Amino acid sequence: MIERRLFVAALAACAMSVISAPQAQTINTDAHRIRVAQLTAGLNHPWSLAFLPDGRMLVTERPGRLRIIGKDFKLDPMPVEGVPAVTAVGQGGLMDVVLHPKFAENNWVYLSYAAGDARGIGTEVARGVLKGNRLENVQVLFRMEPKLRNGYHFGSRIVFDRDGMLFITLGDRGEMERAQNPGDHNGSVIRLHDDGRVPKDNPFVGKAGYRPEKFTLGNRNMQGAALHPQSGLLWTHEHGPQGGDEINVIRAGVNYGWPVITYGANYGTGSKIGEGTEKAGMAQPLYRWTPSIAPSGMAFYSGDKFPKWRGDLFVGALRDQSLVRLRLDGEKVLSEERLLKNQIGRIRDVRVGPDGLIYLLTDAPNGALVRLEPAL
Repeated sequence: MIERRLFVAALAACAMSVISAPQAQTINTDAHRIRVAQLTAGLNHPWSLAFLPDGRMLVTERPGRLRIIGKDFKLDPMPVEGVPAVTAVGQGGLMDVVLHPKFAENNWVYLSYAAGDARGIGTEVARGVLKGNRLENVQVLFRMEPKLRNGYHFGSRIVFDRDGMLFITLGDRGEMERAQNPGDHNGSVIRLHDDGRVPKDNPFVGKAGYRPEKFTLGNRNMQGAALHPQSGLLWTHEHGPQGGDEINVIRAGVNYGWPVITYGANYGTGSKIGEGTEKAGMAQPLYRWTPSIAPSGMAFYSGDKFPKWRGDLFVGALRDQSLVRLRLDGEKVLSEERLLKNQIGRIRDVRVGPDGLIYLLTDAPNGALVRLEPAL
């Protein structure tokens, strides 16, 4: 009990110190002069952010805690109760958090996380009803099969499309050949109804040897996903092995090639992977990075606070420690700008708030919530 009180007091003191002395800087970009403000610190490897209708925020911490940040940006010292058991190992842990499109009516909160059993570890998705500081009526909607014993490439982002369908991005779990196996969930995008049922119009339903939940195959490790504001299509990005980070537009039944084709190379040796960079029947990326930036988090900007950025795509970068802005024309990238290079650390998540401002999470043992604002 004494240790628990000390833990709570330490977290509260940390949150108070951040609010009383916020850090801010002003920088020039190609289109806007912006202010970079740290709002909250003391987050342990934060992974994802969701905005509640009452102005509070939900933040996941990879070790397995779901936190609430108040309207005053103070971090609630007590984690949300009722979160499913999380296996935090390697790159896995508690990952994405997303609200149901009708959250105001049903209070459903969706989580993706790594979970283990006697067979190994895999990505799962569950939902629960948020009541106060607790998730109730928690239901596991999806379990990755097969589970594996390593700690690599879990994914995982959750996105609802305009029809209320639930998309889940999954990594290949570090065993690349699984991304081409139709009987594996690994290395694919999953599409479900909001309650976990498999849609009858999924591309592989009724096809022998295929998991009916699968919407794609041939993906390596997708840690960013967002709906295009005009087309409504799902866009994702994924890590390449050593170079060859990709952005893809996700379409039903498409094979995105990993590891048969890739613009990356084997770690260490730099040797070739697969059969090259192109093959009939396998999709080419919309955009790619070599050397790797290690993308994580992604959002289209459609607010009114940065009018010259409207329609642009923002991607967080872990290895590159930057925020990448891509100017688009449909499904073509016109230009790239890198913001905040080596200024705030590894950027894990990127979100556009209901206020039209851009919010970032930094991946660190003392990670932070950062906001981009127009500079006056």
